[in-house]
Amino acid sequence: MEHRAEARIDVASITANISTLKSISGVDLLAVVKADAYGHGLIEVGLAAEKAGADWLGVALLEEAIALRTHGVRIPILAWLLPPGSDFRAAHSHDIDVAVSCLATLEEISALKVNARIHIEVDTGMNRGGFLNEWPELLKADFSFVDVVGFFSHFARADEPEQSQNDHQLNRFNEMLAQLVSVGVNPPVKHLSNSAATLKNHTAAFDLVRTGIAMYGLSPDVKNLGDSASLGLLPAMQLRAKLHLVKHVLAGSPVGYGASAITAFDTQLGVVAMGYADGIPRVAQGAGVFFDNKRAPIIGRVSMDQFVVDLGPDSTAKSGDWVVIFGDGRHGEYTADDWGASSASINYEIVTRIGPRVSRIYAPHVY
Repeated sequence: MEHRAEARIDVASITANISTLKSISGVDLLAVVKADAYGHGLIEVGLAAEKAGADWLGVALLEEAIALRTHGVRIPILAWLLPPGSDFRAAHSHDIDVAVSCLATLEEISALKVNARIHIEVDTGMNRGGFLNEWPELLKADFSFVDVVGFFSHFARADEPEQSQNDHQLNRFNEMLAQLVSVGVNPPVKHLSNSAATLKNHTAAFDLVRTGIAMYGLSPDVKNLGDSASLGLLPAMQLRAKLHLVKHVLAGSPVGYGASAITAFDTQLGVVAMGYADGIPRVAQGAGVFFDNKRAPIIGRVSMDQFVVDLGPDSTAKSGDWVVIFGDGRHGEYTADDWGASSASINYEIVTRIGPRVSRIYAPHVY
């Protein structure tokens, strides 16, 4: 059965990006595959990343980590969003490292008395995850029944390399690490860098870098760091869908809910078989699709299962034709960056929100 919409994933691009990022960092690499591998497919990308040379995999949720392990991933896996009450025994039985960011979690894991592998997360200035006010108490804790493998934090503004907060966080990271070592705990794996820091802040590499968005070939911040091509990255996802319908309409015709758009001239409209239920931002304006080497912009509001584009009066498009919603941009098509800008968001959100109704197609070369 032919699909109405496809996210085509170029595994060769992911492989190339991992190679590039490992070369830049010069240390081990953790491939971040949380959120269904940023919409690219958890299991397929996890296995591909391992094959491509990733040294670790990283996820937010325990269930993501267990799925990877039960599908054959052998390299270390770190899960970092496990609040108190999580199934830490299952994590240990599946050989999954877990992040600890509060004393309650440490106590629950220690109570298992199985020497579970943990990574201590510290808050160095982002004021999100990690030890902060409980830090002095942690330094007095009993680590007899856990194996402290890692020590990590997260940059808040690594995609703004000139911001002084980056230096403050790096200094605080080193201070807290020294304090931990002073009480006899010296984790062998220290990690701080995300994609942006991996690309632009080599002093923060430590033993391991955590690469998410860059592994998928997208820039952490187009404005501050440049686009994919300038960073030597290859976008891995091409999103395409079928034209459900093509019709000729007259100038002055209202389009979509609320009649928020009116055609300026006689033209061909195309109804694209995707909508906000599939991850197309409802607020998107200024993006569209690519057909016959031309861009066709959105006209009107995005609906739940479909949206309309203005193909132009001379378009040769027919009902059933495929159109590219975004790709790597080399042929003139819209990119995930374009779609992010069109909806006052970022490329991260565009790729991760592509829903399960959209088939993922894996190929060694898509573009």
